[in-house]
Amino acid sequence: MDRGTLIRSIVFLIILINQALVLFGKSPLPYSNEQLEAGVTALVTTTVGLWAWFKNNYVTEKGRQQHELLKKNKLSK
Repeated sequence: MDRGTLIRSIVFLIILINQALVLFGKSPLPYSNEQLEAGVTALVTTTVGLWAWFKNNYVTEKGRQQHELLKKNKLSK
């Protein structure tokens, strides 16, 4: 099983457990709506920020090689 499949399976299991708890009237998360909103907002902001930083920078060895090739062919600064 590859890493993506494992992550999707774990997230699906967590969501399924959450739905079962909601179905039986249990509050799966003992937080207020404001706390949940702040937490989700922080998570989304962090995730998108890291993703944008990673995509727009040459942080891997392959990315550095690509950047060097672009500079060599005068396609980048």
